[in-house]
Amino acid sequence: MGKKVLLIIIAVLIVDQLVKVLVKNYMAPHENIGVIDGFFQLYYIENRGMAFGTTLGEGVWAKYVLSLFRLGAIIAIGWYIRKLLSDVNVSKGLIVAMGLIFAGATGNLIDGMFYDYIFEVDPDIAWNWQRDAMGNWIIDDTGNPVLRDSGFLLGSVVDMCQFTVRWPSWMPFGLGGEEIFAAIWNVADAAISIGVGLIIVRYRKFFKKPTKTDDDVPSSLSSSDENAEATA
Repeated sequence: MGKKVLLIIIAVLIVDQLVKVLVKNYMAPHENIGVIDGFFQLYYIENRGMAFGTTLGEGVWAKYVLSLFRLGAIIAIGWYIRKLLSDVNVSKGLIVAMGLIFAGATGNLIDGMFYDYIFEVDPDIAWNWQRDAMGNWIIDDTGNPVLRDSGFLLGSVVDMCQFTVRWPSWMPFGLGGEEIFAAIWNVADAAISIGVGLIIVRYRKFFKKPTKTDDDVPSSLSSSDENAEATA
């Protein structure tokens, strides 16, 4: 099972990074390409956070903390997967789910670790500008926006996938015509979501306690029972 989950992790990472590199090289910021009309499109943006743009605030230290948190989580998940692989009673589905989460988290961490060295930090793109604690652009003395800090662990995550499905017009509570899921995501985010979804849906099966069998009964008790039966 170890080789299988390793192959899954490698496959997710290759696809995730390949798509991101293609988007960085061949799509313009905010360019969108329709894939399935009315359902799915590619829309290129970058975010400073985790899956679906989740951040811990603005500024360089918030980004460092976020990246280090992601790195710590990846190490912990890797340790947990190794522990699961040594347990003969563990569900293979749980190992696959954890492998998907590990691959997704690693894929997004790679962006932050290396992309500032591979790709130019374009000063003309808004997502490369600094924001203050209130989320407003920071402007220098010449009236130009201040470029964000760049370097190791400071790169942005590349996102490009977006569903364009909308609620029917008759939906109540102001939902009519609104997008059902407006977030823009990537392959790594999808891997994390699928892994977490598998754990939620199959929680009872993944974490059920093993049932006792005759093999689990201590030999001393078994011998006592046999002696009792013989005496009777």
